[in-house]
Amino acid sequence: MSAIHDFFGEIDDQWPGSQTRLSIIGCGALMLQVDYERGTKDGDVFETLDLSAEAQTTLVKLAGPGSKLHTRRKLYIDIVRNGIPFLPHPPHWHRVLPTLQHLEIVALDVVDVVVSKLIRFNANDQSDVDAMVQRNLVPHAQLVKRFRSAVDAFLGDAREQNLPKYVANLHRVERDMFGVDETDIELPSWI
Repeated sequence: MSAIHDFFGEIDDQWPGSQTRLSIIGCGALMLQVDYERGTKDGDVFETLDLSAEAQTTLVKLAGPGSKLHTRRKLYIDIVRNGIPFLPHPPHWHRVLPTLQHLEIVALDVVDVVVSKLIRFNANDQSDVDAMVQRNLVPHAQLVKRFRSAVDAFLGDAREQNLPKYVANLHRVERDMFGVDETDIELPSWI
């Protein structure tokens, strides 16, 4: 088992509440689904309607920054507020770690994680994306389809002004990682 599997197993062992669903995004979602390891300091838990304020408080107390679990495992939980990630609509989730007793862990689909990483696209994001492309886990046509879905979800939002940057990041992935021509992504003229 990987460090992140053990981390969530230990949270489950200490969980005092009722059955709770945690939606994992980012690198943590990749490591929960794929034989992939990268040094990361946090497990990003997406704030969903399934995650009550009480469950969030408990989660941060058990496994947030500075917790005993963080000190021991060198990993901590980070709650990512809804509306921040660049996600296709609706996002695709996969149940992982089915043997846990108190927590239901779902991980964002690999292609959807790749789409979400195009918003920031720092060195770690680029490494994650390239690793998934090299493992043939990101069909190009599916990536473009899910990317367009995320663009549609951002239209009319204050963040739509950043869409040209995300398109440029997609084009970089297409050129440098897939070795294919850039896909024409139409954006409204006001952007």
